[in-house]
Amino acid sequence: MEPLDAQLAFLREADRLKAVLRQSRIIDGSRRENSAEHSWHLALMSFVLHDYAPAGADLGRVTAMLLVHDLVEIDAGDLFAYAGAPAQARQEAAERAAADRIFALLPAGQAGEVRALWDE
Repeated sequence: MEPLDAQLAFLREADRLKAVLRQSRIIDGSRRENSAEHSWHLALMSFVLHDYAPAGADLGRVTAMLLVHDLVEIDAGDLFAYAGAPAQARQEAAERAAADRIFALLPAGQAGEVRALWDE
């Protein structure tokens, strides 16, 4: 697969994050937030609040990490933050398997770069 084809396949897959409902509700309480909204909002927060970050923090790297951190929820779903240890362990395994699959859609070099961001 050509690099552009692989990148487009990854982006199509990433679009599925919009269908993953989180445990939390949006601020007005009217509905559950989806994971794409959550990731966007975190990235926006990092941009708006960057003056409060430790000296030397790389805003671009932080933003990139925030954009990829929840992509694994496409396969693994969202887990309530206060779930018990067994559920947390199952979630961690599911997320690692999802990372293996989803990031491998990208061209090899880019896949490694994005996976490293997610792992970090």
